[in-house]
Amino acid sequence: MDGVLVHSMPLHTEAWQRYLRNIGTDIPDLEARMHGKRNAELVLNLIDKNLPDDVAFKHGAAKEKLWREMMLETGIEQYRVRGLQDFLERHRNVPKAIGTNAEPANIEFVLKQFGLAGYFNAAVDGHQVERPKPFPDIYLKCAELLGVHPRNCIVFEDSPTGIEAGRAAGMRLVGVETTATHFKGLDLHIQDFESPELEAWLQAQRVRE
Repeated sequence: MDGVLVHSMPLHTEAWQRYLRNIGTDIPDLEARMHGKRNAELVLNLIDKNLPDDVAFKHGAAKEKLWREMMLETGIEQYRVRGLQDFLERHRNVPKAIGTNAEPANIEFVLKQFGLAGYFNAAVDGHQVERPKPFPDIYLKCAELLGVHPRNCIVFEDSPTGIEAGRAAGMRLVGVETTATHFKGLDLHIQDFESPELEAWLQAQRVRE
């Protein structure tokens, strides 16, 4: 979701910076440390590895609430990934799922605020599976809910962690470079959903199947 449906990673970084400053913590190289990780992991990594689970959860929930408030304050339109809405409309009849380490409240927020709910048949987050990304569990659960074999699924990802998860699930991989990222093992690399090579590549996948 983050970095594919919405260009939200810079705001996540800013929200973490603000939240950490509010509790008296300053973390160098913050963006590199947070990309593709779940909140539970991030809180322990950024604040205190010995925090009880309930305290870690409260920190994570408070930061995500701050992120949602900041997105509304700054205006959601600037966070739309170019070409996404038209892409989803062109492929409305293709089964689609969201597979993300994001918090459920953020998934609901993004789907509602950006008018995307009608395009997706399912959404799976890291709390619904035993292991989050980079393990394949989220994407395998998505395939199961869609009733599609993993080898016939295409993953759109913006993080190396997500690419690793998609590769482990045996799916084809499209890297979306909303955030400058070094990808390995992709089937296709695009800047956004207006990249001209995307539709030709998708058509080739249909012929292949």
